[in-house]
Amino acid sequence: MRVVLGVAGGIAAYKACSLLRLLAEAGHDVTVVPTAAALRFVGAPTWAALSGKPVSTDVWSDVHEVPHVRLGQEADLVVVAPATADLLARAATGQADDLLTNVLLTARCPVVMAPAMHTEMWDHPATQANVATLSERGVHVVPPASGRLTGKDTGPGRLPDPEELYAVCERELARSASASASVAPAGAAAPATPSADAARGGGDLTGRRVVVSAGGTREPLDPVRFLGNRSSGKQGHALAVAAAARGALVTLVTSAPTDVPGIDIVPVETALQMREAVLEAAARSDVVVMAAAVADFRPATYAPSKIKKTHDVQADGGEDDSAPTITLVRNPDILAELVATRGGASSPVIVGFAAETGDAEGSVLEHARAKLERKGCDVLVVNEVGEDRTFGADDNTVTILRRVSDEGIEVGPASKAAVSDAVWDVVAPLL
Repeated sequence: MRVVLGVAGGIAAYKACSLLRLLAEAGHDVTVVPTAAALRFVGAPTWAALSGKPVSTDVWSDVHEVPHVRLGQEADLVVVAPATADLLARAATGQADDLLTNVLLTARCPVVMAPAMHTEMWDHPATQANVATLSERGVHVVPPASGRLTGKDTGPGRLPDPEELYAVCERELARSASASASVAPAGAAAPATPSADAARGGGDLTGRRVVVSAGGTREPLDPVRFLGNRSSGKQGHALAVAAAARGALVTLVTSAPTDVPGIDIVPVETALQMREAVLEAAARSDVVVMAAAVADFRPATYAPSKIKKTHDVQADGGEDDSAPTITLVRNPDILAELVATRGGASSPVIVGFAAETGDAEGSVLEHARAKLERKGCDVLVVNEVGEDRTFGADDNTVTILRRVSDEGIEVGPASKAAVSDAVWDVVAPLL
């Protein structure tokens, strides 16, 4: 496949070298198109040596081949990594003042942009407006990672790892190839100029309102103690980020502290708080994904002061080592309530999660299929959990079950970002 790798002028340009190598080793024909500023960070000889092709930043080199038009027309994918605030602004306003922006204007293939910049620049309303504009046009904008930036700064703005960007590129190429194959009837030639929506898979959730719950709830016993679980919220957060990258308007109801630009965050702690927030947001949504690990039970009573550990002296002179008895009551089943209260053509697609361990009564999938039947949701994402599985990890292995099909879709082991895209690949057609 023919890939154009655009590189803008940011310190993260060095990471694009690894992305180039991954694409080339996979057999893709890669042409690097840097901006003039990018060559201040990584020189043209490096790009030429790694790609095996000459490198240019302007439209005046090899004019007889009309590269400013040809590269975009012939590409199967254009990926820009890093995409600086300046490059995002020029792309969003349709400027064509160098070779890369000309390529972006002539491309009729999937376009992936991976922003990288300081947190203040990423959070600025101008940058967010440019990202929203590009997403609405079908560009797949990969949200930046959080972590150490240039110097001592930390926060959102890091370029994602090359391996993650490579996985996004491969998914876009595969989705584009699949879309092209389905557009043309058997034996017929594909249309010469496919529509932007057909060619670019990154915006298939554009304008959709998505609600995602994430994290494990905490059910307080007293001001100090609570009942909880091991859920980190990473998978739910990855689902929210992936939906936003595909153009959705996302509300993330989470018990795990986070700050994701462009996503409406609703912090909660208890199951009752999560129920209230999810039901309120679901009333105006197209999709609800219940990825949170909601506690099944909560203490029947809450002690307003810390429960003391007493050592009363008994009649025989010994100490009383007894512990208090905690009575539990059942929490509401948010997923079942979402299914029970929906109705009509405008009802949201509902996605549940099943964290199962398997036991003497059945396997993980047997329990999951029974849950799908019992809950009545449209999609159920199943993963086997345990002390050394899934919780807190960056990777996941899941089976996606659909109410309309008996066939499960196996995903992983893969990053939680990749699992998220697989889930949205299943959900998007249901809309």
